[in-house]
Amino acid sequence: MQSILKKLENSYKKSAVVDVRSGDTVRVHQKIVEGGKERIQIFEGLVIRVDRKSSITSSITVRRIASGIGVEKSYLLHSPNVVKIEVTKRSKVRRNYLTYMRERTGKRARLLGVDFDKQAVNDIPEDTPVDETTDSVQDSEVQAVQNAPDPVVDKVEKTQSTKDETKQS
Repeated sequence: MQSILKKLENSYKKSAVVDVRSGDTVRVHQKIVEGGKERIQIFEGLVIRVDRKSSITSSITVRRIASGIGVEKSYLLHSPNVVKIEVTKRSKVRRNYLTYMRERTGKRARLLGVDFDKQAVNDIPEDTPVDETTDSVQDSEVQAVQNAPDPVVDKVEKTQSTKDETKQS
C-alpha cells in the first residue's frame, strides 16, 4: 500500500524543481486565472521559510515589502500554478526559518550575498526523471486508488438525498 501511495505522489510531482534555500531572493512566476483569461504574475522577494524539500507538499514562503507593508506568500513547489522559480540572489544564512526578518527594515534587513552559478541553479533540463520507486506496482492498482469513491462525498450525497425525500413528503 505504501508503494502505491509513493507512486501516486510521484505521478503528481514536477520532473525537476529549482534548489531553493532560505535566504534566496527569488522571482516566482505564478499562473493567475481571472474569468476566462490566464496570465502570469511575478512575485519577487526573500525566501524566509522552506518546508519539506523532498515531499510533494514542499513549499516556500516568500516575503517582500510592497508600499511599505510586508507581504508574504506561500507557494507549493509542485503546484501546476507555479510556472517557474528563478533564484536571483543567494545569501548566507544560518537558519531555515528567517522570521526575524519581519522586524527588520532598511540597512538592518540586508543579508550577506554569496557567489553562486545562476545558470546552473535556474536551468533545469526538461528530461530530468522523477525519482521513481522501483517496486513492481501495477498501474491498474494506482488507477484503482485514483478512481476509488470518496467516502465523504458519498456520505454528503446520501444525506442530501434523504433531506430531499423528507421535503417531498
